[in-house]
Amino acid sequence: MLAAESGSRDPQAAATANFRRRHVNFQSLEIDVFLSCLLFLKRLATEARLKAIEDRCSVIKSAHIRAVAKVVLKKSRG
Repeated sequence: MLAAESGSRDPQAAATANFRRRHVNFQSLEIDVFLSCLLFLKRLATEARLKAIEDRCSVIKSAHIRAVAKVVLKKSRG
């Protein structure tokens, strides 16, 4: 039933209609997305710091972030 309804509209309109049907507050949804992003960045920074320490470097460089980005992305997918 839901798939048939969403097939006739574009995905954004279907998602908006779905949220409205369930009475989800858009402001709280935006806050959840923002907090999720902050947690991801904190995890990325922590892992990059640990990688820099492992390489005996006191400064986090872009190479450290690139080295741990794939691992952090896999952990945060859920």
